[in-house]
Amino acid sequence: MSVGRTVLLKISDNQWLRANGTRVPFIRRAVSKFMPGESFDDMIGAAKATAAEGISAVFTRLGENVKDLAEADAVATHYLEGIDRIRDLKLDCQPSIKLTQLGLDINRELAYGHLRDLAARCHAAGNYLWIDMEQSPYVDVTLTLTKRLREEFPHIGVCLQAYLFRTREDLEDITSRGIGVRLVKGAYNEPAMVAFPKKSDVDANYFALAQIMLGPAARAAGSRPVFGTHDLTLIQSIRTHAQTTGVKPADYEIHMLYGIQKAAQLRLAQDGTLVRVLIAYGDYWFPWYMRRLAERPANVWFVAKSLFG
Repeated sequence: MSVGRTVLLKISDNQWLRANGTRVPFIRRAVSKFMPGESFDDMIGAAKATAAEGISAVFTRLGENVKDLAEADAVATHYLEGIDRIRDLKLDCQPSIKLTQLGLDINRELAYGHLRDLAARCHAAGNYLWIDMEQSPYVDVTLTLTKRLREEFPHIGVCLQAYLFRTREDLEDITSRGIGVRLVKGAYNEPAMVAFPKKSDVDANYFALAQIMLGPAARAAGSRPVFGTHDLTLIQSIRTHAQTTGVKPADYEIHMLYGIQKAAQLRLAQDGTLVRVLIAYGDYWFPWYMRRLAERPANVWFVAKSLFG
């Protein structure tokens, strides 16, 4: 793991900085380039703007590891109301949720009940529900609840992380069930016993997993292939592989973060690739922002250019 990535991840876990970092003017100015605001209305405004450019959206309210049942209920209610508003506005904007936001650390069945309510609301609205992945100790329970949900609702996807050794096996199981996959590199400080420590190994595994996602077995099962990355070299490799194997641009998606590599997003969309931006909002943004920078420390350069360029 690079020194820069290690430092960023340690910063994201620092409790003092989590509590106080959002008040630092420089940090607020930096994150404002990549997060339209802290409210749902801010997210809606950004989603409308990207839609006008031919780019759809995924929305996520920041937060994790909820410890209070009332807070978990409030998060679920927020998402239910958000799904309704998206439907009424006729926006192509899909929700993405962490299970620990729904109370997973408190009561597993309560969290699943909230998750099922969100899936049912998405189903009624003709929308798609994404389930985010968290640290490695949460992988088993997240996948178990995702598979349980898929038995009832068809438009379900889950995030998988290419830096984990286990992901190839998980991917083959998940795609065989017709569950969508958003593949990312991974953004947590995982021990070497469970995750590839070198970026080159993560990149190689990502591309190998992408080929499975675009392969005939996953496609026949109805799994939706989505690639969440800003790595333009990797994106080009995936697009080239898709073209040479007869997979149409409309049969997969590229997901990027709102505000990062906007020119590349527009070029991809203009080339016929389906592109979505992940629009995050809420007041719990400091650890999320640090992890996003750590996913690819080169993103720090994009921040610097935005602030000073």
